[in-house]
Amino acid sequence: MTRPPSLPPSRPSLSAAERKRASELLFKGVTCALIGAVILLAPHYARSLGVRDLMAQASVVGWFALVLGLAFIGRWGWQRRPGAPR
Repeated sequence: MTRPPSLPPSRPSLSAAERKRASELLFKGVTCALIGAVILLAPHYARSLGVRDLMAQASVVGWFALVLGLAFIGRWGWQRRPGAPR
């Protein structure tokens, strides 16, 4: 009798709470990254000089939001990789 080919170890299924936590982390990351991108790009597309100057002064906030969002997205991806501790 031949043995069936061994299957690769499957990842344990996530509980509902873990799935919710992961989806919230991804949502926060995408939201922060979008806010940062909008703040950084707004001076280039603003028609009013007042709005353009205001957004140019907020560039530090835009960079912070963009980096924070990318960090959240990176953490979400790091947790999703195979063999990641839960």
